[in-house]
Amino acid sequence: MSLSRKILGHRKLVIVLFVAAALLSTVLQFGVFVNYNIVDYLPEDAESTKALEIMREEFDSGIPNARVLIPDVSITEALEYKKALSEIDGVSDLMWLDDVIDLHEPLEMADKAIVENYYKDGSALISLAIRDSDDLRIIKEIRSLIGEEGAISGNAIVSATSKEMSAGETTRVMIFLVPLIIIILIITTTSWIEPLLFMLAIGVAILLNMGTNLLFDDISFITFSVSPILQMAVSLDYAIFLLSSFRKYRETTSDISEAMSLAMKRSLPAVLASALTTLFGFLALVFMRFEIGANLGLNLAKGVVFSLVSVMVFLPCITVSCYRLIDKTKHRRFIPTFKGSGRVITKVRIPALILVILLALPSYLAQNKTSFIYGIGDLEPSTRAGMDEMKVNDIFGQSVPTVLLVPRGDVAKEAELTDELAELNNVTSVVSYTSSVGAEIPPDYLDKEIVSQFYSDNYSRIIVYGDTNEEGEEAFALVKEIRDTARKYYGSEALTFGASANLYDVKDIVTSDSFIVNLLAVLAIGFVLLLTFKSLSLPFILIITIQSSIWINLSIPYFLGSALSYIGYLVISTVQLGATVDYAILFTDHYLVNRRELLPKEAVIKTAEQTVSSVLTSAAILSLSGFILSFISTNDIVSQLGTLLGRGAILSTIMVLFFLPAATTLLDSLVYKTTLRADFYKKEHRHE
Repeated sequence: MSLSRKILGHRKLVIVLFVAAALLSTVLQFGVFVNYNIVDYLPEDAESTKALEIMREEFDSGIPNARVLIPDVSITEALEYKKALSEIDGVSDLMWLDDVIDLHEPLEMADKAIVENYYKDGSALISLAIRDSDDLRIIKEIRSLIGEEGAISGNAIVSATSKEMSAGETTRVMIFLVPLIIIILIITTTSWIEPLLFMLAIGVAILLNMGTNLLFDDISFITFSVSPILQMAVSLDYAIFLLSSFRKYRETTSDISEAMSLAMKRSLPAVLASALTTLFGFLALVFMRFEIGANLGLNLAKGVVFSLVSVMVFLPCITVSCYRLIDKTKHRRFIPTFKGSGRVITKVRIPALILVILLALPSYLAQNKTSFIYGIGDLEPSTRAGMDEMKVNDIFGQSVPTVLLVPRGDVAKEAELTDELAELNNVTSVVSYTSSVGAEIPPDYLDKEIVSQFYSDNYSRIIVYGDTNEEGEEAFALVKEIRDTARKYYGSEALTFGASANLYDVKDIVTSDSFIVNLLAVLAIGFVLLLTFKSLSLPFILIITIQSSIWINLSIPYFLGSALSYIGYLVISTVQLGATVDYAILFTDHYLVNRRELLPKEAVIKTAEQTVSSVLTSAAILSLSGFILSFISTNDIVSQLGTLLGRGAILSTIMVLFFLPAATTLLDSLVYKTTLRADFYKKEHRHE
């Protein structure tokens, strides 16, 4: 007995096991930790990672990641607010004017520039560190203390706001997306119930994938937001392939189990080829040194495997069990047959070929010149966090701390370094032992709590405040200057981290990831295509078809003059290739079959008419998934990834329906000579 027959023979058990596993996974997913800090995914050899590890080992205290503005207060009132803030659980390392000057002396005698970093126009600005694990609760308590007129800004607020706004977004995307996908499937199938079976099979696979994320220490917020939508969008094809084949075999046999068994065998090669190209596209992300790629890639690859198993095991069992219901809910086919579309496509194939050739090179060059964003992105000005940030910046300007760790011991050298750092462009203040206490006062004479802010057993901590944004040319230039200056004194033993320094490292690492990730994706998918078609030329033609659409997709932000998240740029390069090369596979598979009986032009016409409906269905689902994700997500990275995915699906479809027919007919002789057992129609080709 064949495996398919064994599966169908135990279909009730299979259904029970899958449903039970899905229910268990639904519970388990609530135990999965979602990480919103992209810096945690930097590799261990990154300078920021090394510095942060040392900080955690050597110092009990953190670094300021938030600024609290308290308007219309006196010095005494500001000190009372500072004390009240320090009593909030999870708030530490508060710093204000009293930490840098002696408040017993008149303010007029102090350095005006130093004073105005902390107290200006009757407003006090207190820097502090917020514990990451329960930042939402802490920020709520701070806002309750400072009232509506007060404001809080900083990296902790950006992270907490992203966390708060992202919660439930995946569910909202699904609420919008699932009904629309069901409508598309109803239009393209002939049963009211079949689309529900599709969604059930993929839904079970998504739950299994989300529940098994408990195996990982955490998943990134990008993985959490994108993975379920992508998994559904790229794997619905598998279900469509299977049930389409099942419908055909039902016309030749009245035995339902036999029809499904034959459908499982017939559709497995196509489903497997489709799954493998997507799988390898996702797995290429695992080789990113910036581990957010590996986090997303492994999750998506796992999702593809679950979808494949669910479609080839669970869906056949549930379909055979419900076949009477499928029969009772049949309806006429709503989608047109697209008869005549092949002739239209062949008429424009040469102009399409020329147009793509003209666009490909400029697009390739332009996509590398796009302005990139490496962090989470800016806060929406209309939100409380966005308005708070503007309020703080309007009075006190930007302030981004960079922590510098240097070996402890040489106080004179530390004082020289502090002075030189203070002279750098865009540096507003430098807080170190020598600047705050004085090099002439031995640490042994001071309270341990004061000393511990600056010294551990082995390291001295210096905090450099800059008036730049967290990222951008100016911010990264300042990070480089701080590092270069510190290395003059301490060489490679000087280490930095902080919002700008971390993103500087992200920039360096993801930029170097780009080439290797894209190359691996192309080689892996090319290898699958080589095995699928047993051809040396077809993998090249198919990859160029999709890769050209990727270049055009990624060049659009450059021509529009808009910045693009580099993470989105890197991820979409592999995701679009892995997810949409299936359209090209479907077209090519039909072309090779038709070419055995027809000349190139007629083969293309017939192939187009056979595949347009399927390609448009898949593309509509993928594109819709991307655009709805873009519309609903409040996170810049996720939203941009959605836009790229939606637009990429449309561009890939256009390339498959117009460029690929032109390429296959133009290179027909080459394909014949480089494809094993091509068996093309041998009649002498007519002049076309």
